[in-house]
Amino acid sequence: MAASLGPLVGAIDQGTSSTRFLVFNAGTAELLSHHQVELKQEFPKEGWVEQDPKEILASVHECVERTCEKMKELNIDITNIRAIGVTNQRETTVVWDKTTGEPLYNAIVWLDLRTQSTVERLLKRIPGQNKNFLKSKTGLPLSTYFSAVKLRWLLDNVEEIKKAVEDGRAVFGTIDSWLIWSLTGGINGGIHCTDVTNASRTMLFNIHSLEWDPELCKFFEIPMEILPNIRSSSEIYGVMESGTLTGVPISGCLGDQHAALVGQMCFQDGQAKNTYGTGCFLLCNTGQKCVFSEHGLLTTLAYKMGKDKPAFYALEGSVAIAGAVVRWLRDNLGIANSSLEVEQLAAEVGTSYGCYFVPAFSGLYAPYWEPSARGIICGLTQFTNKNHIAFAALEAVCFQTREILDAMNKDCGIPLNQLQVDGGMTSNKILMQLQSDILCIPVVKPSMAETTALGAAMAAGAAEGVEVWSLNPEDLTAVTWERFEPQINPEESEYRYARWKKAVMKSMGWETSDSTDGDSSIFSSLPFSVFVMSSMLMLIGAKYLSG
Repeated sequence: MAASLGPLVGAIDQGTSSTRFLVFNAGTAELLSHHQVELKQEFPKEGWVEQDPKEILASVHECVERTCEKMKELNIDITNIRAIGVTNQRETTVVWDKTTGEPLYNAIVWLDLRTQSTVERLLKRIPGQNKNFLKSKTGLPLSTYFSAVKLRWLLDNVEEIKKAVEDGRAVFGTIDSWLIWSLTGGINGGIHCTDVTNASRTMLFNIHSLEWDPELCKFFEIPMEILPNIRSSSEIYGVMESGTLTGVPISGCLGDQHAALVGQMCFQDGQAKNTYGTGCFLLCNTGQKCVFSEHGLLTTLAYKMGKDKPAFYALEGSVAIAGAVVRWLRDNLGIANSSLEVEQLAAEVGTSYGCYFVPAFSGLYAPYWEPSARGIICGLTQFTNKNHIAFAALEAVCFQTREILDAMNKDCGIPLNQLQVDGGMTSNKILMQLQSDILCIPVVKPSMAETTALGAAMAAGAAEGVEVWSLNPEDLTAVTWERFEPQINPEESEYRYARWKKAVMKSMGWETSDSTDGDSSIFSSLPFSVFVMSSMLMLIGAKYLSG
């Protein structure tokens, strides 16, 4: 007979590099079982990043079924799973046909840079070409990062989507919307919705009224009828309509960084966490008030835990490339076969030997918002080897975190005295010690690393009509921490940070939208072609004159 552990809650954690399904005990927050599937990313052109929405959906089904099989093997009763939460990579944009359930184009991933020319065209319509013109409503600068410009690109460039919009068949959503619609029935009554945290990353959402904004939609020329309904982060949206968990309510939804904030239990004004995943994201809870940054940070919704509950806000520092730089060292340069090997290479030397790596593969996000930047490695000598480059890559993640933490301290006025961390990269002890050294403050990591999935499970379990997980502070499970203290003197930390900042300045201004859109071959250069033709004529003339 299967063991009953009391009420359980599942969490779908759909990230950029993988999908997972995890099941937690609602009473103890213990992780009972999980399954993970890696995902492909497609790079059809330089700067373009896409994923197949159908592959993402299939990976969710596979993870749910395999986790349930593992739980049966562990003799755990899966009928105790009372609710499911969803957490997802944000900003990634999907448009699909609501009559067939088929995506009309690949998902354009948050990292994608193809919309730089779209951003520049939109900027020309703004007085003074001020990229912060919409920030008072959205909390966001005009950037390739957010969903509205990706959706604008799709409407401008994909005939099938234009036609589907005209016919009333097209619907838009971020990954949460695509999954919830598909899992709750799809073409047979699927629920087309999103939550306030994901909506706040589109540039179409008014962070004060908590609604789609007609003026913003008009600016981007987005038809409002294709947008999902906006809901809170914790309520029953619908139920699973297929698979082993048919009939289980989906009752929690948070963008991945917001879910990590909840999972780290940062419910108080001033509490912050940093998540190290594909990118790196530092969020600080600012309570029920919007705080606007003067130093390049974003203002975003933190969470709204119920229809009638207040919205909480956060300041966010976003770094595009963190774990992705380790993947790049492995897959593109081939200097290591695994993330663990990158850590070992770095540990063997313990220094970058003056080598600095700025991984601006998708431009620079906070605090610069500079799309023209590109990745550079500088300070190379004949002594530099792959170990030093591996160390410099890890150090780059820490320097980027230092930049956004400095900005956050300036905006909040009260410096953080320690940094709570989570995410896949936090298993790298070299990285965590480096981070403490570069910040000159302790770094604390919860013993239960799955805080993003935990946050989604907490939201789902706390929803009205489910109510198996209490969010009252006195009821929350005590967290145990691993602590990393600074081990270098502040002067050395400042010296290395100053050198890093010098490298960042050198990474800027490399690209324009023209140089990525056009033919970069030298044979397309008119002066070069003239040179070739004139050289040929001179050669023919010389042969003629020589008889």
